[in-house]
Amino acid sequence: MIIDPSLRSIVAVRSSIPEDAFTASGLGTLREGSGVVIRESGLVLTIGYLITEADEVWLTTHDGRVVPAHALAYDQETGFGLVQALGQLDLPALELGESSKAAIGDPVVFADATGRSIRASIVAKQEFAGYWEYLLDEAIFTAPAHPSWGGAALIHPEGKLLGIGSLRLQMVRSGEAADINMIVPIDLLPPILDDLLTRGQANRPPRPWLGVFSAESDGDVVVMSVAEGGPAAKAGLRQGDIISDVRDSEVEGLADFYRKVWSSGPVGAELPMRIVRDGRDTWLRLKSADRSSFLKRPQLQ
Repeated sequence: MIIDPSLRSIVAVRSSIPEDAFTASGLGTLREGSGVVIRESGLVLTIGYLITEADEVWLTTHDGRVVPAHALAYDQETGFGLVQALGQLDLPALELGESSKAAIGDPVVFADATGRSIRASIVAKQEFAGYWEYLLDEAIFTAPAHPSWGGAALIHPEGKLLGIGSLRLQMVRSGEAADINMIVPIDLLPPILDDLLTRGQANRPPRPWLGVFSAESDGDVVVMSVAEGGPAAKAGLRQGDIISDVRDSEVEGLADFYRKVWSSGPVGAELPMRIVRDGRDTWLRLKSADRSSFLKRPQLQ
């Protein structure tokens, strides 16, 4: 494996978020993780939740140098975040690999900015639906799990970047639970990279957002909570509600729910939704919003 030189390109990412930021209560006001230098100019790829609404960002190299940085972009669909160093990192850029060619069973290295790396393997490549209105058609899952996954680098044995760490989850096989990591595939970056650099966002219409945090239970989509001030809260959606239909179509799981919402019309369109509450059906009408309109925009330091 040609791995060790690649680890120099991984930096620590530390961000400060205003206390009144929309995501402060859920994600905290001080966030720490990793990022990967993908251009020698100091462009760093990380996981977006580390830098969402950040007003200050610092990068730390393996030799302890601390460099201020600026949060350039956060793409809500993929989950990627971009940070630009405001000083010299003097680090090599890690070459992007092709995650589509990675197969189940392939050996990989999953490494963070502190120098901790584990030899792992790809245990699954499949759809992933997150409770925060997030969906990947094909995420990468690896085991054993890395304890510091946020923004960590998934590296091919040839030393190329295959993805960015997002979550730590549990997978049950043969009745036994095992910890795994979910990684955002790197192939999602090239189609939007130029837009993120020049526009701060991908050049596509925003997805309708409801502000509902949901989980799937035996095929049902159950509301865990709603975002304060979001469309779901304004429409009266509550914890424990089961989302049964969107318009005149039955919801078949969390991923199907998201796809029905996103295909229902542009942001701002009214969305009829049938829910089951305390065993009774009721209809609510939600007016979707653009999630980014609730977020503080990064300010250049």
